[in-house]
Amino acid sequence: MLPRPMARPADTPVAILCGGRGTRLQEHTRTIPKPLVQVGGMPIVWHVVRLYAAHGYREFLLLTGYLGDQVVRFAQDEDWPAGVRVACLDTGVDTPTGGRLALAAERLSGGTFCATYADGVADVDLGALLAFHEGHGAAATMTVVRPRLQFGVAELDGERVTAFREKPLAGHWVNGGFLCLEPRVLERLDAASVLEREPLAGLASDGELRAHRHEGFWDCMDTDKDRALLNDLWAAGEAPWRRW
Repeated sequence: MLPRPMARPADTPVAILCGGRGTRLQEHTRTIPKPLVQVGGMPIVWHVVRLYAAHGYREFLLLTGYLGDQVVRFAQDEDWPAGVRVACLDTGVDTPTGGRLALAAERLSGGTFCATYADGVADVDLGALLAFHEGHGAAATMTVVRPRLQFGVAELDGERVTAFREKPLAGHWVNGGFLCLEPRVLERLDAASVLEREPLAGLASDGELRAHRHEGFWDCMDTDKDRALLNDLWAAGEAPWRRW
C-alpha cells in the first residue's frame, strides 16, 4: 500500500465551533453571538481565521448555532485575504460541540482536518502542529496548554507561609483547542456528542490521541475580563497571536 500524501495547510479544512451561547459573556451575547464579540474592533472569530490563514490555511467552515444568521452575514460581508474561503453551516442552537462536527461530517470526511473554538487565540505554530499530527499517525492531536492561574499562590512550609507567587502557570496541561483530526474520529460522534467528554476520552483510552504541547501565549475569551485583556494587548500592539 502506498503511503498517503502528507496534508498541507492549504488543503486542510478548518472547522470552527461558533454555535455556543457564551453565557459567561452575557453582557455582550444577549444580542450578538460570542464569535462576533470584538477584540481590537474585529470579531474574535476573525482573529481565529486570520491566525490560521497566516499559517497557510485557506478553507474554513464556521459551525453556527445561537444567532447564527449574524455570523453568516459577517462571513459573507468580510473582505478575507486572497485565497481564503469562509463558509457557514447551521448546526442548531443547542447542539453540543461533537454534534456540530458530526453534522459537518460530509464536509470534513475527505482527509485530515482541523477543529478549534471561535474564542481562543494563541501564538501556536499551526503548520508545525499539522506536521506533528501527520508524523505520529494517531487519529487525533490536541494542543495542550498551561494557563495562568487567576490568583497568586502562597507557598507553604507546614503552616508557615514562605513566599508568594503572582498568578503562576497551572501545574497541569489543559485542552487549548487547535485540534487536528482524521476522518475516522467522525465515526465516534453523533448529534448528542460533547467532543470534550466521551469522544476525546475514548480516543485517549484507545491510544489514538496525542498532545502537542504549547508553551507560549494562549488565552480563551471566556469572560469579560478575558475580553478586556485581549483588547488591551491589541491596543498596545502586543497581541502575540497576530502573525499577519
